[in-house]
Amino acid sequence: MVTSTVQAPQSYAFPSFEERLEGPLTKTQITTLQINLGRKCNLACAHCHVEAGPRRTEELSEYACDQLVELIERFDQIQTVDMTGGAPEMNYGFRPILEAARRRGKKVIVRSNLTIYFVDGFGDLPEYFAKHQAHVVASLPCYLQDNVDKMRGHGVFDNSIKALQWLNKLGYGSDPNLNIDLVYNPPFPMSEDFSLTPDQVGLQAAYKKHLKEHFDIVFNQLYAITNLPVGRSKRYFERSGLLNPYLRFLSDNFNGVTVPGLMCRSQLSVDYHGNVFDCDFTQMEDMPALNETGKALKVADFLEADSLDLIKTVQTDDYCYGCTAGCGSSCGGSLT
Repeated sequence: MVTSTVQAPQSYAFPSFEERLEGPLTKTQITTLQINLGRKCNLACAHCHVEAGPRRTEELSEYACDQLVELIERFDQIQTVDMTGGAPEMNYGFRPILEAARRRGKKVIVRSNLTIYFVDGFGDLPEYFAKHQAHVVASLPCYLQDNVDKMRGHGVFDNSIKALQWLNKLGYGSDPNLNIDLVYNPPFPMSEDFSLTPDQVGLQAAYKKHLKEHFDIVFNQLYAITNLPVGRSKRYFERSGLLNPYLRFLSDNFNGVTVPGLMCRSQLSVDYHGNVFDCDFTQMEDMPALNETGKALKVADFLEADSLDLIKTVQTDDYCYGCTAGCGSSCGGSLT
């Protein structure tokens, strides 16, 4: 894959993200509820900012699940319920929340690793997704086997291909009600010769051509997502001595045009305890969403207030440069 390369500067001092914005980042009306159902996963991918894996046991509590179902049923302004993990399908509350959202006519996104379909007890997932018209967003960090297996584990590419073919047979990628999107994650840099995330449009065309010609696979869209130094990614950058130069690189490539479309502005991100954050990255960095008095918020606070709009200012840190560098990055891919 061809990427544009920009040399990182030698001085690593850079303004904080809030200083670059010249003020706080404000919240808009909440339309998306993103739920991290837990850290249980059948994979332990190198780039996973959640640090999920087969040995993790954290998952949604029954109490938090009931609260989230109530939130979905009460607030019509929630248009999208975005389910993530870990492997969200493995964690408590997955099906009750998905079905509650679909009963209310909301779009449901399932961030699936695809290989979960071949784990005992989860073989009905493709048909279940099709029945409920779940929008599947699947990680496929490259269309080449070696690159995928290095990042996600041996055999992951082959199972991902089989899963995509399975979903295609059910209508995913061709039926307008059954969307399957793929996610590209760039490899970790080995030196300070950093690159911006490749152009999403061109990369999508390359993915579609290769997957169709070699595997007869079709999909809807490709999301090109920047590596943010959070979780396992952060530890890699720290071990490699690249954290500060990488943040400086992202800062130098800040693009103010991306700011209005940042996902953190219009969503609530909820963890498996019912704590509320502005996005999945602030959740992993334990930076809770705050109300105007500085109180850390929980789902119960929104139910008690009968309002989703309790947050005025988004919590930010320097890793937020990853969402605003170049063409921008979000759970839905590039922002410009």
